Amino acid sequence: MPSANPARATEHFVTLFDSNFLPAGLCLYRSLAQHVSPFCLWILCADRDVEKKLIHLDFENVRLIPLRDVENERLRGAKRNRSAIEYYWTLTPFTPQFVMAREPGIERVTYIDADLFFFDNPLSLFEEFEQSGADVLITEHAYAPEYDQTATSGKYCVQFMTFRNTPGGRSVMHWWQERCIEWCYARLEGGKFGDQKYLDDWPERFAGKVHVLSQKDRALGPWNSAWFQTQPGSRDPVFFHFHGFRIISQNKMLWYRGYEVGARAHRYYGQYADAMRSAMSEIARRWGEYPILPEPRTLKRWIARLWYGIRGRLHYEPYRLPES
Repeated sequence: MPSANPARATEHFVTLFDSNFLPAGLCLYRSLAQHVSPFCLWILCADRDVEKKLIHLDFENVRLIPLRDVENERLRGAKRNRSAIEYYWTLTPFTPQFVMAREPGIERVTYIDADLFFFDNPLSLFEEFEQSGADVLITEHAYAPEYDQTATSGKYCVQFMTFRNTPGGRSVMHWWQERCIEWCYARLEGGKFGDQKYLDDWPERFAGKVHVLSQKDRALGPWNSAWFQTQPGSRDPVFFHFHGFRIISQNKMLWYRGYEVGARAHRYYGQYADAMRSAMSEIARRWGEYPILPEPRTLKRWIARLWYGIRGRLHYEPYRLPES
């Protein structure tokens, strides 16, 4: 039940990223700083370079977790046979535990993807969770019908997941950790895909412990933004998941690929692009570096780019990197 104390406790969030995603991480942090108070953002630093840069930035309300401090033999064993992204997925179920180990007295921890951006305070999401009495909060992809990828990517999205620091919350988290240590790969196999499809049966497997957010219109991504725009009573999002957003060259950023996001979402993308430009300017000013993620140059990718462009499901934005 909601606390009777009107002064809310610090809301703890945890994310992870490497140096390639530092610009997205800065955007995430600034959106939290604008909309949430009090808060603490814990960052699992996936490489030494991003750790050094974050130490130098010394942001208020940020606490760093060096990967070397939390890796154990089981994680290092998984790391040896997985790609970088597969290993980051393997680490995700452990991130709330890393925070709880450092702050045993906290009530809950919310894992958030580094490419989320907050447009509002998530208080309404947490209030719904509190009213549910559950130990874990998860969100649906809530795909638009024409983009339904439930069979391959899962019904629920590993993007915003809250774990209470309770026996129930920890038991769900530990079950997920064990499954990801056993198998966590970027392919569909035996009903599994990465860390995500493990969530498909959680409301049944962990009945009473897991609550699915009912406010689907407040957790948007490119796969559902245009569809919710057409639904009566649809509200603005608390956060938008900018999946696939990339700075891909010295004069171009990729907003989305494979979706029609709708006119309202273009406003969100515009705000995010402005935040990304600001983050890139700060990185350039401090280090003269530009974390660019170019697109793979394959025939399959070229054909897909042509197809999406014809269908209006591809958006590049002109962009010039700032001078260092």
